[in-house]
Amino acid sequence: MEKNIHNRTSRTSTESILDIYRFLLDSYGPQGWWPLTELHGKGGTNPTKTGSVRGYHPGDYTYPHTDSQQFEIICGALLTQNTSWQQVERALINLRQTNSLSPESILSIDPEALKESIKPAGYYNQKAARLKTLAEWFLELKSRIPQREELLSLKGIGPETADSILLYAFKQPSFVVDTYTRRVVSNLGLADEKAKYSEIKELFEENLPKDLVIYQEYHALLVEHAKRYYQKKINYSKCPLLRSFLD
Repeated sequence: MEKNIHNRTSRTSTESILDIYRFLLDSYGPQGWWPLTELHGKGGTNPTKTGSVRGYHPGDYTYPHTDSQQFEIICGALLTQNTSWQQVERALINLRQTNSLSPESILSIDPEALKESIKPAGYYNQKAARLKTLAEWFLELKSRIPQREELLSLKGIGPETADSILLYAFKQPSFVVDTYTRRVVSNLGLADEKAKYSEIKELFEENLPKDLVIYQEYHALLVEHAKRYYQKKINYSKCPLLRSFLD
């Protein structure tokens, strides 16, 4: 199957990556990532979303507007490790309702109370400690844009989390690769199943314009697409991208 896919691919990598982006955007429209709890009930929901639809802002790439929103995105990027966004949203709402969704309050809150607030997101012992580390780091940042290596040096921050923070919290074009992205590009024959994170990241970054909007939308669109066609291995063959680009 993979051999046939590679033989049938006539486009260059740049054409393939851009054509996939256009197809996904035409299919699903702007996704409005990263969702923010402040935007709940204020419109901006996306009817094509699978799962939670609150807090998104399709077509508006100006967020975050404040340090508070920036810090919430950073917290969300950490909390979403190994869990669903719905669970992260519950944890963030808990923090907001107890006035604990700020770096100062994260540092001052009792560790057990913090663990209880973020319990829905799982791994709450580890994540509570890492939230405190992030809060201290954020206060020392003083509005500076961090380097990727700096983020990776923080305990609990791996490549995907670091790139999410850079892309959505600091508006830096740093492509995010997650499990869904890996499944899609592997199924389309654009990368090996066992390709390193850095290799897949490079595949996108070398074949896309350095455009914040494209980087944000592409990552979110791949997630939306994968939730429809890549939840179970048996469904991978039903991906419409196979028919559209590899015939």
